[in-house]
Amino acid sequence: MKKFKFIRHDEKAMELPINIVVMLVVGMVALATLISIMPTPTKDMSVFVESAGLSVSTLEDGNSIIVEASTAENPFDITAVVKVTDNDGNPVRNANVILRGLGGAASSTTDADGIATLTTPDNAKVSLDPNQNEGTMDLKIVADGFYDYEKKDAVMIIKTR
Repeated sequence: MKKFKFIRHDEKAMELPINIVVMLVVGMVALATLISIMPTPTKDMSVFVESAGLSVSTLEDGNSIIVEASTAENPFDITAVVKVTDNDGNPVRNANVILRGLGGAASSTTDADGIATLTTPDNAKVSLDPNQNEGTMDLKIVADGFYDYEKKDAVMIIKTR
């Protein structure tokens, strides 16, 4: 009959837990090193609302849209052209641009020149309340490799009397 050997008296039995702890520590150090060298989005974007208007044919320079009182009685479309560049002036391609506010919203993607033309669709038109003479829309831009850009009151809509 075989005699059983107890491992609590065997010094080699202690090597396994020590080896596991050492491998765990080495693995954690390697993981921390890999995470620290991963590139993070450190670029900022420069954003400029080049023009805005009630349609593409009525665009005017700047970020203000003048609306007649008769037009403002019902929901209306707006169009804005936004240019997105990095801090060196290079265009930011394929950035998602979202303009929203006053019950309306528009979204688009920048082209190779970093320009996006935003037009509110039929189901997301802008409206001003009867006693509201002005309002603003917020701009949000998201692009790979860049910090997200958010600008409150990026486009102003003013109702004339």
